[in-house]
Amino acid sequence: MAHAVPTRGTSTGARTGAGTGASGASGHTPPDVFGARTHLLARWAMPLAIGLVYGYWAASIRRHGGPITGWNLLFGFMTVLAFALLWYVVRAVADRLPREGHAVLWGAFAGSALGFLYSGSGVAMFTCVLVSLLLAAAVTAGLYYHYATHQDAEEARAARTRNPARTPTT
Repeated sequence: MAHAVPTRGTSTGARTGAGTGASGASGHTPPDVFGARTHLLARWAMPLAIGLVYGYWAASIRRHGGPITGWNLLFGFMTVLAFALLWYVVRAVADRLPREGHAVLWGAFAGSALGFLYSGSGVAMFTCVLVSLLLAAAVTAGLYYHYATHQDAEEARAARTRNPARTPTT
């Protein structure tokens, strides 16, 4: 059975006006599959889920293959709590920073999280610090590139929609 494929615009295939609002120059707005409630739930549940994995990992490193004890469980749950709280704080503060500060803050968070796990394995402190700094630098560079390219493109799109007569021809 063959079905017609909708063209860019609405789900029915009808064309819409070009360049209205935040939809870009083509008039195409990407669909939002999930509702606002689902996005809110994911925004709060994702750090907790990642924190649970992180806490389990930290507890398993700390026990060095030995039996699971009550102190080991307490350490794991306290690690989950600290990780999730720090994630929420970093996210709240980073949203208020310019892209450079945003990238540096998330890079520092990632490097610190790795450093905490790696230091529990018994390696030399120099190695732990070096690996943490390398990860922090890589995360910072990657996020700065991501934010710089996406924010610049959004600003250019917004400028074109505000004043379409002054768009460059190249």
